[in-house]
Amino acid sequence: MRRLLPLMLLALLTAPPAFSDAGMWTFHDFPHELLKREHGADIDSAWLDRVRTSTIRLSNCTASFISPEGLILTNHHCAEACLDEHSTGEQNLVRAGFLARTRDKELKCGAQNADVLVGMENVSARVLAAIKGLDDKTANETRKKTLAQLEQACEDASKGAASGALKCESVDLYQGGQYWLYKYHRYDDVRLVFAPERGIAAFGGDPDNFQFPRWCLDMSVLRAYGADGKPATTPHFLALRADGPQDKELVFVSGHPGSTQRLLTVAQLQTLRDVDLPRWLLRASELRGRYIQFGKTGAEANRIVEDPLNGLENAIKVRRNQLEALLDERLMQRKRTEEAALRAKVAADPALAGTGDPWADIARAEVRYRELSLPYTFLEQGAGFNSRLFAYARTLVRGAAERSKANTDRLHEYRETALPRVQKRLLAPVPVYPQLEKLTLSFSLERMREWLGPDAPAVRQLMSKESPDSLTASAVDGSKLADPAVRKQLWEGGQAAIDASHDPMIELARAVDAEARTVRKQQEDEVEAPVQAAAQKIARVRFKVYGTSVAPDATFTLRLNFGTVQGWREGSQEVEPFTHTARLFERATGQEPFKVPDSWLAVKAQLDPQTRFDLSTNNDIVGGNSGSPLIDTKGRLVGLMFDGNIHSIAGDYWFDPKLNRAVAVDTPIILEALRKVYKAKELLAEMGEK
Repeated sequence: MRRLLPLMLLALLTAPPAFSDAGMWTFHDFPHELLKREHGADIDSAWLDRVRTSTIRLSNCTASFISPEGLILTNHHCAEACLDEHSTGEQNLVRAGFLARTRDKELKCGAQNADVLVGMENVSARVLAAIKGLDDKTANETRKKTLAQLEQACEDASKGAASGALKCESVDLYQGGQYWLYKYHRYDDVRLVFAPERGIAAFGGDPDNFQFPRWCLDMSVLRAYGADGKPATTPHFLALRADGPQDKELVFVSGHPGSTQRLLTVAQLQTLRDVDLPRWLLRASELRGRYIQFGKTGAEANRIVEDPLNGLENAIKVRRNQLEALLDERLMQRKRTEEAALRAKVAADPALAGTGDPWADIARAEVRYRELSLPYTFLEQGAGFNSRLFAYARTLVRGAAERSKANTDRLHEYRETALPRVQKRLLAPVPVYPQLEKLTLSFSLERMREWLGPDAPAVRQLMSKESPDSLTASAVDGSKLADPAVRKQLWEGGQAAIDASHDPMIELARAVDAEARTVRKQQEDEVEAPVQAAAQKIARVRFKVYGTSVAPDATFTLRLNFGTVQGWREGSQEVEPFTHTARLFERATGQEPFKVPDSWLAVKAQLDPQTRFDLSTNNDIVGGNSGSPLIDTKGRLVGLMFDGNIHSIAGDYWFDPKLNRAVAVDTPIILEALRKVYKAKELLAEMGEK
């Protein structure tokens, strides 16, 4: 075995890592030659530009324009918050669905934005020059200030332009190996046009989540409006291909994958495996039980808790399978081997002599992270204060303090470029349910007291004379922050208004702010700074060995990947890539979550049982890709991504082309449903149906 090791290292040094990123490529570094070599296909810059400007980043998902008048296609679960915003105890739009037959009936989604990437600028040289020669702590602070200055200068330069002001965001790729400014056209006015019933959008519920075969019409239609209150003019859009893709056909996914962690070191993965994921799962699993019990207390409680419960169940399934992936010693050993290869490259190359041992630097920082993890999680990340009202209070308290500082000295989430989004979320008329607030806040305070201990300073400060339940009751019942007008007054009143406020949620946020800021600063200086410095050194080595032949980790920025329509082999069983309408009705039990909506049962005889419903591909997607268009080589929309199979969850750390599969709604069922079930002729006409 000792004689084989150098050969193994040599092979790894001349080829991308095993289980490498299958294709979350940036549009500015798309691998044209790789596409030609693997699929014999070519896409030109015009194709890329049209797809880029047809793809949308929502606040929580991806979407795409499908008409020249701002019509947007995304998933049902990406629009549930908007549906919930307009629901009441008498009218549950999440369950019943919605269709605006005229534009004046479209419902405004208060917290939603639609961002379109219109420009990309490489600013790596400027950022790296600014931090050159600085110690880790100073370099980390300087990097943040430099990026804030670049973002602000970018937005200032776009003001007054004929095309309108841009939103500029800095993007860190390859763990600091590259820095870019991404420039977005933002639509602040997004409205709901159509959503089916949740019973068909999420047929199979949690039992079918991350499974295949599936029968879900997980779609919704929105519309972007301009500042003039008229539907946006969107000449770049994706026309739907009515017959969908064929088996083995080359397809692309354009979207905004939220995050992957494929370039983390072994030490970082071990922390996730041993600390972060187990602790999160313990808390989330207990909260899930409380949600379920709350939902059983009545119809209104069931409606209120449905959306957060769905989200939590999805997250639990994701993290449970992420943990199982990290417990797979076979895959962890591949990471160790890859890491050993890169370390050998540093030792063997005189040009990299100044690199040192960044892997050891990260390992030391991870030790400190474990020490800070609990107070940082509960105090700064808010795990001890799980409440929409508290989130509003913290935004108001910190917003007042941060806006009085120079832009480059602020916490990054309160920089000038971020404030419009912060303000929109703060003032959106999203319903607040006191019963749910009490459930989540009391639970999180209980866990904070349990995990930090009753003698922790923050715990003693808050609960030396209060129980989690009594503190929660007084804070929720006494707060006026559920009213957007009150939040607006406090936001616009600045520090003076916050200082004068006796709202109990504001007082709670003030009480823990100093300690939360302290642990955040410790995290930034003692963990983030050395990890960032070490990661940049590793990125330098990676670039020397692989260049951009390995895609960067996902960062909720626009990516394009390619694959083919295909099933997979699960044990001894071949899983076919398509499902059909007939099997939907065969699988229905009449009971949730396998109950077909009445609207579908009423037209069952009119539906073609052979209409394709959902499909699977080997495209590389993660959370954030929900709502991404599946596109053919001619730039037509042939599917709507909404999920992956159970193996795709491990894609957060590595991609296995034999097992990882993405799952999409097929275009034939989209058109069949709109035509025969919902009789949405106006919508179909705008989508190009003749």
